[in-house]
Amino acid sequence: MFRRDALLRLGQMALGGMSLPWLLRQQHSAQAAPDSRRFVPAHRPTAKHCILIYLWGGPPQLDTWDMKPQAPDGVRSIFKPIPTAVPGIHICEHLPRMARHTDKMAIIRSFTHGSNAHGVSVYHTLTGKFDPRKTFRRNQRSRNDVPNVASIISYFSPPSKLPASVTVPNPIGHDGVTYAGTYAGFLGAAYDPLEFKTPSEVDGPPPHRLELVPGVSLGRLQARVGLLRMLEQADQALHHRRYPSQAMDRFRQQALSILTSPQAREAFKLEKEPPRLRELYGRNQYGEAFLLARRLIERGVRLVTVVWYYVCPNGNVANVWDNHGGTASLGGISGFEMLKAPYCFPSLDRAYAALLEDLNARGLLDETLVVMLGEFGRTPKINKKAGRDHWGACQSVVLAGGGIRGGVAYGASDRQGAWVTRQPVSPADLIATVYYAFGLSPEMSVPDPQGRPYRLSEGRPLVELFG
Repeated sequence: MFRRDALLRLGQMALGGMSLPWLLRQQHSAQAAPDSRRFVPAHRPTAKHCILIYLWGGPPQLDTWDMKPQAPDGVRSIFKPIPTAVPGIHICEHLPRMARHTDKMAIIRSFTHGSNAHGVSVYHTLTGKFDPRKTFRRNQRSRNDVPNVASIISYFSPPSKLPASVTVPNPIGHDGVTYAGTYAGFLGAAYDPLEFKTPSEVDGPPPHRLELVPGVSLGRLQARVGLLRMLEQADQALHHRRYPSQAMDRFRQQALSILTSPQAREAFKLEKEPPRLRELYGRNQYGEAFLLARRLIERGVRLVTVVWYYVCPNGNVANVWDNHGGTASLGGISGFEMLKAPYCFPSLDRAYAALLEDLNARGLLDETLVVMLGEFGRTPKINKKAGRDHWGACQSVVLAGGGIRGGVAYGASDRQGAWVTRQPVSPADLIATVYYAFGLSPEMSVPDPQGRPYRLSEGRPLVELFG
């Protein structure tokens, strides 16, 4: 999908039906958006943009960024720790490129929550809210959900020629379920991230497909817009009523500018990048997603979520960081073999290092917060399939850029990487930290469906990681 001019795929955008503008302003009349031109940050922002890398499945802390070489057999990783750019910080031997950039990274080794279920943990880590009902198959997203971090950032962002938040290559989902926690919930569709495709194994049309319908050129599109305006004016005069026209025009203009703006269309053209740079990121879905994320934030998108998943040769979706081992669709290999496969360590090491180097070279790293996490960590005990199972009690999260002080290992776990022993960080704390980077405080609010103030976060931002 990334090699196409994806911006000519803008979601259900017939403008015969005008569905994109309706999407952008849906529920707007019930939930008035803030006037972004008058919005005053609670404090000086440290970031203008965020790239949120979601390692769906849950990467193992003991085999990545919190290795315990002194742990006993059956717990200790089969991989070796290696020194990094920062003395005293060691990470996995299969992440050598990443090791060269720890001077830019804050590794949180004390991220913790109380769930071992994928659906509950995805919702918790993306919204900051724990809901034990969000187990798989009961976690289909709905407008009753609380908004995720990307949607809150969208809410407080000014209109632009590109959406405030984008998810690539598609949201988390499989077997007919698009996971709760991946969009705006009760805030309404106007603040949903732009999504190009439905999740694999989920039926239905793409939610915001970036293309004109067949037979509709840009010129014809402009004509339809003019005709629609005439019809609306006539209808308004006939019924002697007033539309919330400013709000409607705002969203229609946003939709139209997304389709017609050369700047917006250019953002999706990876072929414009030098071949050497594309090789540096990796010519695979992960490298191209990371590169696309950089192009999007470079052109004004506030938050890009990159969802890491893999479609197996038989078509099944695999959240490959879920390294139990023995997955039939992956050939029944062990959990450690999964980590060494091209869809895990090699692609992550290459793409993440390239992203930091590229952002830094362009002067974008200081203003772009890069957050990398999964929904939980993995068990200390290695299972019978040479993998690890779900473990919410302890995991690692990696932050870089956006004002983050690099060369830091924050918090600690016990000698087996099982329990947090120092400076625990909850999902609400991490989300509050993202908001802090954008100048938002946890006490700020958005309106809930009844118009009551809904506090952004119950967490504490990790202000000590900045500066």
